[in-house]
Amino acid sequence: MKNSILINKKSILNYYKTTVATTHKGIQGHSLLIGGSYGKMGSICLSSKAAIKSGCGLVTAFIPECGYNIVQISIPEVMVLTDVSNKFITKINFDFEPQAIGIGPGLGTESKTQIALCDFLKVNLNPMVIDADALNILGLNPSWLSLLQPKTICTPHLKELERLIGKWNSETEKIAKTIAFSKKYNVIIVLKGAPTLIIDNETIYENTSGNAALATAGSGDVLTGIITSLLAQSYDPLQAAILGVYIHGLTSDIALPETGYQSFIASDIINYLDKAFLSLEEYQK
Repeated sequence: MKNSILINKKSILNYYKTTVATTHKGIQGHSLLIGGSYGKMGSICLSSKAAIKSGCGLVTAFIPECGYNIVQISIPEVMVLTDVSNKFITKINFDFEPQAIGIGPGLGTESKTQIALCDFLKVNLNPMVIDADALNILGLNPSWLSLLQPKTICTPHLKELERLIGKWNSETEKIAKTIAFSKKYNVIIVLKGAPTLIIDNETIYENTSGNAALATAGSGDVLTGIITSLLAQSYDPLQAAILGVYIHGLTSDIALPETGYQSFIASDIINYLDKAFLSLEEYQK
């Protein structure tokens, strides 16, 4: 894209941080992933597993009660807190201080869930990634956008973006309206697509990693987990967004010779995170 800054391996390494040998889980960051509803627990499982696989020391999932066994059994490394409601979230309540929060995967848009999100945004001071149904709720209640903390990261696909900024008639208009939205609410937009763009006020970053294999269910949920994890590890929001998007795409580039396009699924993004991070480590040497 014209006038955009390309995100490639060389630029990523300007701020990619290797893990200190003396670190421990208590200083590697604690991520909180909020989401899930009856029939949509897979989304929060993908986000939570991606977060723990991306380097943060601790991950907690806040989910409706119906998902307790699902998350505990499928991701034993992740801690679980449950809502008082069985099928969807009605009140967001936790008793620790996370370094970053990701909210939205599988959340649903029940009226009580909408109110719970609004109440939470009124008191939240933590760095945050907003995705999926949390974005859809904000699209239904645009006055709540003013509650977002500065540099909150929003990760819409095209339909979610349309619900936030309205329809557009051209690529130029889409970008202009997204820039205006970013400036108005002082948020970072990760516009998922081919290529994925990161828009921070008037500055546009264009990702160069990834391929069509990423066009699969759950891919965005994994991205939310990766970016939330990086935020928890003390990357600033723009760096977390850029690095998360690049690594997310890099997994599919590494995997493609082994999986092909058709058989690559969201879980494979998580499974190839190790090789993606290792490739950055090797490139630094």
